[in-house]
Amino acid sequence: MSITRRSDGTRADSEPEEETVTAEGFELGLNSFGEVATDGDRVLSDAETVRLLVDEARLAESVGLDVFSVGEHYREGHNDSATPVLLAAIATATERIRLGTSVTVLSTNDPVRLYHEFATLDAVSDGRAQIVLGRASATESFPLFGYDLADYERLFEEKLDLFVRLQRDEEVTWSGTVRTPLVAQRLHPRMRAGGIPTWIGVGGSPNSVIRAARYGLPLMLAIIGGRPQRFAGHVDLYLRALAQAGHPVQPIGQHSLGLVADTDEEAVETWWRYWQPVVARLAEERGFYKPDRQRYEAELDHGALFVGSPETVARKIATVARDLRLSRFDLKYDIMHLPRAARARTIELLGSEVAPRVRELLAKEPTHV
Repeated sequence: MSITRRSDGTRADSEPEEETVTAEGFELGLNSFGEVATDGDRVLSDAETVRLLVDEARLAESVGLDVFSVGEHYREGHNDSATPVLLAAIATATERIRLGTSVTVLSTNDPVRLYHEFATLDAVSDGRAQIVLGRASATESFPLFGYDLADYERLFEEKLDLFVRLQRDEEVTWSGTVRTPLVAQRLHPRMRAGGIPTWIGVGGSPNSVIRAARYGLPLMLAIIGGRPQRFAGHVDLYLRALAQAGHPVQPIGQHSLGLVADTDEEAVETWWRYWQPVVARLAEERGFYKPDRQRYEAELDHGALFVGSPETVARKIATVARDLRLSRFDLKYDIMHLPRAARARTIELLGSEVAPRVRELLAKEPTHV
């Protein structure tokens, strides 16, 4: 395809420029929401679960995984409410693995404080910090920090604008409606030039996809149910919007839930035991579908649950990587009360068997963006 560029180097056409994501460049990572684990018949305490996450990140690094991310939630049984602190602890326990967030609720955070926290994390970790920003699917943080849900869109839009400006500009003068203005502010410690990798998390809104493209930021698709391929239209929209805005192609990632075990049967039965009560509770709260066995098996076969033996999970990841033109896949491996041994086995198998198999499969048929 012929590409025409303007004098400033940006593209003048509206077609996305295709790039090949090599098998070697494909990243696999882990997402945790800090959910309480069990050890035998005993439920771990909150403090034990926090320390377990540090151990699991160390294990993830030892088996060669690329990224370890922690979310931000304010619900019973979740221990990820102080994500930068937890990631800083992990930074001191690891050397190579990149450290990020599965979601940071930008709407109820202050962009200046976030800049300070993640600039510090990036310094402590020697340049390994990254962040995924989202508007929040769980809204407990709004009343907790005194924000009005009626301002949901405006809060995110203005705070994203400020956070991006703080990363990209040496000195920032900014004003908006959701916080006090800034006049010629230069924050410390300074982030690396251009800021840290900043992804926009999208749960299905086309407007969020366009927003990510407008700022030239990578896209993280949060796919927790249904066929992942239904997001193909969002990927096309994102790539077109990037081109129209004159931005280069950016990475596309996917976040989904799952478990890896030595056999398909073990994985399927283990995940069902702990996933079913969690989804049943969410169904009551949010009107989701009820988690019957038939729906569960449909999610396993062609939906967004990545549950099975290493070969099963690797083939499913490689398929969606091609279909959605992904360069990264993150597995949310923890779910309420899942035994710590099952969590550890998922991490071990994801790094030692799934990751190399995915890259082998993608080497035979690369994904294109």
